[in-house]
Amino acid sequence: MSLHPSATPTLAIFCKVVDNFGDIGICWRLARQLRHEHGVAVTLWVDDLASFRRICPEVDTAAALQDVRGVTVRHWASQDGSFEPEEVADIVIEFFGCDLPPGYIEAMARRTPRPVWLNYEGLTAEDWVEGCHRLPSMHPRLKLTKHFFFPGFNERTGGLLCERDLDARRQAFQADPAAQCAFLGRFGLTERELDARKLSLFCYPHAPVAELFGIWAQGDEPVACLVPEGVAADAVREFIGADPVPGATATRGALSVRVLPFVAQPDYDLLLWACDLNFVRGEDSWVRAQWAGRPFVWHIYPQDENLHHKKLRAFLARFAEDLPALGAFSLGWNGAQDIESWPQAWAALREEMPRIVERTSSWREEVLAHGDLATKLLDFARELGRAQENRI
Repeated sequence: MSLHPSATPTLAIFCKVVDNFGDIGICWRLARQLRHEHGVAVTLWVDDLASFRRICPEVDTAAALQDVRGVTVRHWASQDGSFEPEEVADIVIEFFGCDLPPGYIEAMARRTPRPVWLNYEGLTAEDWVEGCHRLPSMHPRLKLTKHFFFPGFNERTGGLLCERDLDARRQAFQADPAAQCAFLGRFGLTERELDARKLSLFCYPHAPVAELFGIWAQGDEPVACLVPEGVAADAVREFIGADPVPGATATRGALSVRVLPFVAQPDYDLLLWACDLNFVRGEDSWVRAQWAGRPFVWHIYPQDENLHHKKLRAFLARFAEDLPALGAFSLGWNGAQDIESWPQAWAALREEMPRIVERTSSWREEVLAHGDLATKLLDFARELGRAQENRI
């Protein structure tokens, strides 16, 4: 099938779930946007349907093949199997270099025309990605070329995932206090919690959560900390004095901690929009926090030799250059530098929050001025498709 703009391409995304929900979260957002905004016929291959179901309750974990919101979902059970060329999509996305089934690659090489093959890479603000975005990589044996596609924050990268109507929906929700109360009321928040400074907490286990719990409990303002099930389990268990199951809650001093059930992606957006500060982790929730119009603190996925600290500093240099309190707090939260006084760091962050909100607005305009990721990905695929047709 042609990849000209007038054609409707087919597209396959191959996703191996490594970091619980971030991998499938990104792939599912991309699949939905390509299907519903661009009319692409998308097949999403996923090896872990149980994790997928946590963010999309409609998923049947026992089904080898199913339709979920217009996207064909296939259980990627193994690397085995043979495929025919007609089973190969026009565009094949290998998410985070997850290694496609050898039989599928062989079928790609036999297909006419050959598919556009993209390796969707991880998001980073480091400068080097600008030189690697769109670079080709020849298959060592077959007549196939894979191209690297890097998300990013400027015109020299692939952009970020952002649906067309996302900001309009956010603004409408944040301008409607009744809608926010109704949403949070689903989780049993009391009037005290609704009136408090509301924080969502999504982090990796090594985050210094207990230190912040102590500061918030002894603070001068009511704080309601909303924690998804399974997050910061040890610190939450110690604070609540019981297993951190959905609905578990306790109040000590000025702090209330409440465990929430894991919610579907649309509801997670609402949670970010309804809170005054969001602690997020990895890549998917980090990007959604950037669109939420609220202050956020990022917990980056840890890497060997502290390479993640370099990535963190690269992002802070772009986003938080004029926000010293956010920069210092973020570095301390990630263990990239020592915090001499967490109470002082928290007080400085509180004071800076109005400026952070302003920065989220200007940041959104800067990043989206060059287009959203789904559109840029399809444009690149069409460009590669036309180049291939010209060679034939």
